[in-house]
Amino acid sequence: MAKFIPPIQKNDMIDARFEDLTHDGSGVAKVDGFPIFVPNALPGEEGQVKVTKIKKGYAFGRLMERTKDSEFRMEPPCPIYTQCGGCQLQHVSYEGQLQFKQKQVQDVMARIGRLPNVPVHPVLGMEEPWRYRNKAQVPVGEHDGRLIAGFYQKRSHEIIDMNECIIQHTENDEVVQLVKDILNKYDVRAYNEEKHKGTIRHVMVRYGLVTGELMVVLVTRTEELPHKNEIVRDIVEAVPSVKSIVQNVNSKRTNVILGDKTNVLWGEEYIYDYIGDVKFAISAKSFYQVNPEQTKVLYDKALEYAELTGEETVIDAYCGIGTISLFLAKKAKKVYGVEIVPEAIEDAKRNAKLNDIHNVEFAVGESETVIPAWKDQGIQADVIVVDPPRKGCEESLLNTIIEMKPKRVVYVSCGPATLARDLQILEQGGYEVREVQPVDMFPHTTHVENVAVLTLK
Repeated sequence: MAKFIPPIQKNDMIDARFEDLTHDGSGVAKVDGFPIFVPNALPGEEGQVKVTKIKKGYAFGRLMERTKDSEFRMEPPCPIYTQCGGCQLQHVSYEGQLQFKQKQVQDVMARIGRLPNVPVHPVLGMEEPWRYRNKAQVPVGEHDGRLIAGFYQKRSHEIIDMNECIIQHTENDEVVQLVKDILNKYDVRAYNEEKHKGTIRHVMVRYGLVTGELMVVLVTRTEELPHKNEIVRDIVEAVPSVKSIVQNVNSKRTNVILGDKTNVLWGEEYIYDYIGDVKFAISAKSFYQVNPEQTKVLYDKALEYAELTGEETVIDAYCGIGTISLFLAKKAKKVYGVEIVPEAIEDAKRNAKLNDIHNVEFAVGESETVIPAWKDQGIQADVIVVDPPRKGCEESLLNTIIEMKPKRVVYVSCGPATLARDLQILEQGGYEVREVQPVDMFPHTTHVENVAVLTLK
């Protein structure tokens, strides 16, 4: 077989016309059908590109000059946007972002799911797509002997010091700066990844958008936190809305933010917030959606797709802290939730009690193990809801769903590609994908959530 020779070489300068965006927001141009991926380029734009790297089936390039702009191009409002790796689409108008995300979902439905005729609706976006995040977790470093805190530079572990992040709630920004100043005051040293020395690794702030309650989490390498009492006192004096100050100890060499041990230094173990009219207790380690406003939009759509009349038995796979389960329980006869993380199930039970909801039962374990056991006990689901991690559902769970034959399956997804893959498996198993509704949970990033509904053929 003749060796494939790409039509371009490293360091070539080419005139490019961009046709598409990749899942990470890079522009796509083609030379004799050979794709080249270029950051900061948009579909419809033209410009001169320098080829920086050649791979087997594609290349990377750098945009040297734009000769034609997209109608959706805008000036990013964040001053550190080009350095920070937090957002990928601030140079695209919000209308353009929503169109890009809809096309991204349509493309994977056709290419991966082989479901080109499934309706993918326009993305449900936000009226005000800024300042939506209720949780900040920022790494801490040092520069000239002082603590700095911010997000990592793109493709590196260099911290970009920042005073504010315009997708964070203002309360989070202000508290991160205050805590950084207080730690500097007591000369607390930042964690050094290379040497595995120093104390403070991350500062996390959680904010209840409805309740106004606030939690500060200090993630440290060591159990000892120098000047702990003074730091706590200063935070309490500076932040009237703080309800909880927590130390989380992570002594491992790891990129995972939180460690196993959590100590409450002051106040409560939980803060509270609402999604719609459902109240949630949120601890330092709880998984809780960072955009509650859009979470309600997503869950309302999942509830609509479930078509509950009050007579149904529902299984919620990957139920987390019970967020979707409790929404469903208000309209269903009985809900069973399953989740592999024991702490999440404890939170789910607590949240059910908090909301006086009694027609819900939670179990710890793998969905693909627990759900067949429920089936053997005679539990027959009318509706199954799945909300898996980005890697999608385990195939054994999909096979269990196909065997159980619920009338409807509602699939909530944070990964369009794995959603498309799993929908195809369910289609082949006797289900029909009726429609997919994307929801913009993370404006100015390339991420898009989806909810799909399937009915038994």
